[in-house]
Amino acid sequence: MMLPEKKQVLVADDEANLRRVLSAILTRDGYDVHAVEDGKAALEFLREHHLDLVITDLRMPHLDGMALLREVQAMDLQLPVIMLTAHGTVDNAVEALKLGAIDYLTKPFDQTEIRNVVRKALRTRDLSQADAPIEPAALTQSSPSARYGIIGRSPKIVEVYSILDRVADSPTTVLITGESGTGKELVARALHENSSRKDKPFIKVNCAAIPKDLMESELFGHEKGAFTSAVSSKPGRFELADRGTLFLDEVGELTLEMQSKLLRVLQESEFERVGGIKTIRVNVRLVAATNRDLRREIAQGAFREDLFYRLNVVPIPLPALRERSLDIPLLIDFFLSKFNQRLKKQVTGVSPEALQRLHSYGWPGNIRELENVLERAVLFADSPIIQEENLTQEVRNFRDGKSLAPPAIDVGPVDVGADGLKEKVKAAASRIERELIVRALDQTSGNVTHAARLLKISRKGLQLKMKELGLREREDG
Repeated sequence: MMLPEKKQVLVADDEANLRRVLSAILTRDGYDVHAVEDGKAALEFLREHHLDLVITDLRMPHLDGMALLREVQAMDLQLPVIMLTAHGTVDNAVEALKLGAIDYLTKPFDQTEIRNVVRKALRTRDLSQADAPIEPAALTQSSPSARYGIIGRSPKIVEVYSILDRVADSPTTVLITGESGTGKELVARALHENSSRKDKPFIKVNCAAIPKDLMESELFGHEKGAFTSAVSSKPGRFELADRGTLFLDEVGELTLEMQSKLLRVLQESEFERVGGIKTIRVNVRLVAATNRDLRREIAQGAFREDLFYRLNVVPIPLPALRERSLDIPLLIDFFLSKFNQRLKKQVTGVSPEALQRLHSYGWPGNIRELENVLERAVLFADSPIIQEENLTQEVRNFRDGKSLAPPAIDVGPVDVGADGLKEKVKAAASRIERELIVRALDQTSGNVTHAARLLKISRKGLQLKMKELGLREREDG
């Protein structure tokens, strides 16, 4: 079984002692740490190496942290940046957050604080890569694709354009729903960029990336001494988003307690920092997103019904890629252009056989999975045309059937015998479960994550069910 690759972290600071301390802390936590003395050296390293996280001081010679942040944003919107700042430059650090930094730390900081912030940043990157937006600047299509930065002209995407036309320039709360990889953050950005708030902050929070005990501080901020690692006061994301847009991704992950506090802010537009007594008022346009069925969560008592109706003023459902196959050729053209430039290749298209495979595949990972498949195909292509053998095993081996219809089960004669009706039904259900799981694993070449998406259950749930049914998981799955 292959071990996961270590996360690559770059530390940029002109203080040699701080570089040593940070490197030691993060290396002990299992990261590969690279340390440089200024922003210029950081930028040079970034251009030559893959990174998962950048930690940079605000004040450095040659190229300061703010300039480095802008360069990182231009190169990779998904690469998180943590800003280090002294007490006198907190306002600059807050400005960095508004420009796209994922977080900041005020010197001096303790080990617990730096570890928490780094874990949260890396978790956010991992989750964002499952639902990453397409770079709007790279689009060349005519309106509305160019206006909203969304590739597509299938009927369901046209419906999304229609909703955006009506609600983008309004203060109305929006709830974006859809599977991972369908582009929920992209739609949230489109709402912000096409509103009168576009020159104000766009602040995003992935609720699944933040430990539950830190969520209140993340959203509402905290005062110095509010808890052990609170060595200084810090504004929360609602404060940072004042007069702008706050995007709460995976809002279904919030605890019931946090849902109650979020509801208060939506109703009254005010809150207090953790450990504080001053009431803070904000003007924030809230956009939320989830891949969960919140109505089912309400029925199970896991989500507040009153909060759901506050969030769901304007729902925007995003279609899965398998529901908008008309857009696949457009997406292929876009990604080929992108990867030709990045990989210095000259791939011009895909063969009819490869295109057929791409159309018939179920795409449990949606656009992000298509992007990954095409990047690999461009990398391994020996000619200007991508062939079927350049595609991943999952795509090549996927059967033409797009659904997992329940298999016909022969229950035998009406006489259920000594077992009784309940036991007979239970046995039949177990056989159906086993057959569906086997089919899903077969269609995804044993990839448990993709099979779970196909079955619409969690990966952990599928693993438990496989264990219960005596199905072994492949080591590479």
